[in-house]
Amino acid sequence: MGYVSAVPPPRNDTGEAPGQDAAEASAPAGGRRSVAAALLLGALGATVVLLASGRVWARGTAAVGGGSLPLTADGRAVTGLPAALAIVGLAALVAVFAVRGKGRLLVSALLALSGLGAAVSAALAAGDRQALDAKAARATADTAAHVGALTHTAWPYVTAVGAVLILAAGLLALRFGSAWPAMGGRYERDGAARGRRAAAADPDRPEDLWKALDRGEDPTR
Repeated sequence: MGYVSAVPPPRNDTGEAPGQDAAEASAPAGGRRSVAAALLLGALGATVVLLASGRVWARGTAAVGGGSLPLTADGRAVTGLPAALAIVGLAALVAVFAVRGKGRLLVSALLALSGLGAAVSAALAAGDRQALDAKAARATADTAAHVGALTHTAWPYVTAVGAVLILAAGLLALRFGSAWPAMGGRYERDGAARGRRAAAADPDRPEDLWKALDRGEDPTR
């Protein structure tokens, strides 16, 4: 009758299998990459939206006294929604690291929705003429006036692209956010804050005795 001896898998100096080390090392590395990507996409997207919203989105002319008056409208005059949602997205991007659990999931969803809303609103306003019509009415003192020779620039679409970057950051947070670190995590241990232990009162220093009494301690112990 033969005997079969089980040979244990090779282990490293810490007693763990090499495959276990690789798996544990790859998880933090993947988490760091997703954090960096989300921060880059969110910050870059919000910057693009805020800058592009301040550019000229539409041009036209208004007929005044037999001549024409050139008119322009920037993105904030056309619609202020993309810029406002970009600011909301920036706040949500920071707040992702300040909360945990379901709170992080909700903030991540808010980040994604702010990017989606900014992209949709910018795309829908790309052909808007109401802002220039309003300027033409003020310039001519005629409420029925309309802008002529209307043209649109590419800045609304640049704004939409920036908003899509914010949306991508939100999707990364929804997918990988549960493994991301939180602010102040290094000061916590087992879910409880680590407090500093008060120094013992020196009986030869009256101020130490008073401080101990204020803390509710017995300075004679």
